[in-house]
Amino acid sequence: MINHELIHTLHQLSRRLTNKLNEALKPTGLYGSQWAVIFVLKNKGSLTQKELSEYLAVEAPPMTRTIQRMVKQGYVKQIPGQDKREKRVQLTDEAHAKYPEWEKIVIELNKSLLPKSHKEELYQLQKSWLEQLY
Repeated sequence: MINHELIHTLHQLSRRLTNKLNEALKPTGLYGSQWAVIFVLKNKGSLTQKELSEYLAVEAPPMTRTIQRMVKQGYVKQIPGQDKREKRVQLTDEAHAKYPEWEKIVIELNKSLLPKSHKEELYQLQKSWLEQLY
């Protein structure tokens, strides 16, 4: 029963963290799902929508909606890929300019939520679990 409760608690924690992130980013007009895309693109460069979906474990339809919203906001652009069906997604200059503001909000939220002790242990545990799920 402890396994079931642990996994349930992790799901609940994930939802609560998402809600907190959405609240913190609300003044910027971003949602946590958009921040995730921005963070990945900032760190990995341009990716296809499929690569983004796979990396973030998000199904194609919600990812399409998120990307379309971000294109309208002027934060990402889609450029042709190697074949006609493929489009690469990359951050715009506007997104690069606003990134430090967004990152500061996320960093402050993270500092307020993470316990001072055991950070490294939590990180290693999460990393290990994530590797097992791939």
